[in-house]
Amino acid sequence: MSTPVETRDHEPFIHPALFYRDADEYLAGTVPFVRSGLAAGEPVAVSVPAANLALLRAELGADADQVLLMDMGTAGRNPGRIIPGVLRAFADTHLDRHVRIIGEPIWPSRSDDEYPACVQHEALINLAFTGRDVTILCPYDTRNLTPAVLADAEATHPLLIDSDGERASTVYDPEAIIAGYNQPLPEPADAAELTVDPANLAQARTVARTHAHSAGLAQDKVADVELVVTELVTNSIDHGGGTGQLQIWTADGHLVCQVRDQGTLTDPLAGRHPVTPDAHRNRGLLLVNHMADLVRLHTSTGDTTIRVHFRL
Repeated sequence: MSTPVETRDHEPFIHPALFYRDADEYLAGTVPFVRSGLAAGEPVAVSVPAANLALLRAELGADADQVLLMDMGTAGRNPGRIIPGVLRAFADTHLDRHVRIIGEPIWPSRSDDEYPACVQHEALINLAFTGRDVTILCPYDTRNLTPAVLADAEATHPLLIDSDGERASTVYDPEAIIAGYNQPLPEPADAAELTVDPANLAQARTVARTHAHSAGLAQDKVADVELVVTELVTNSIDHGGGTGQLQIWTADGHLVCQVRDQGTLTDPLAGRHPVTPDAHRNRGLLLVNHMADLVRLHTSTGDTTIRVHFRL
């Protein structure tokens, strides 16, 4: 397999999908990419699922010590935190050099709830890194992922690589993916509800804390739920028409908290822009992405729903 870094011309950012069928093709597409970067003195990071991380670590041998290695199952459990917490966190510390990253956010055991957030993330990478001197290589398991997932990969990556070589995607259209997966979320069958305004913000925190305790979350996770709900309802009060409709329920091994309001999110990268530790604005949705196990979002004119999952 070829390495995509040689194809750079006018746009410094390169975002190829690597289609692999087995471990041999995986290593053939990733190891030369890593070693070529190291030979050129470029910073290299890898964030892939644990099994593939172990495969790469073993094949790289001593070279693995020069690479930042991360388990995507942990670092990218919530796809909404991958851009700020994995990709930008690494690339922004090396602004003076070309940076290489292998990121594998989609694997066969991702749930149906997680997948829309994953594919939106892949589309948003193109917005987040336009103009940056960065290459992000995204592997896709063609043997175990569905044809629909692989078709989405062709729409979110301008360059495609497989055992036959590399080619430009003829269906590249990340904006269509972002819009296409911005769908209303299904209504819960049974949820506790509270309309939150400035007068009962404390009650919303109590409801969140009570349900988190009842669901069996550890004390530190209870605090996370309370903080996330506070951020969401406060954002609704400030920017979503003055009130927010809070719903909380449990489903599929998760505590789920949802806030709906009359606002509209116009920035597709909302919650994915890194901020400095001393910043006092634009931290709310970023904080939610970092603390929750999954964040799903739907926004339209005068109607935004943000749904967060905490694994039980």
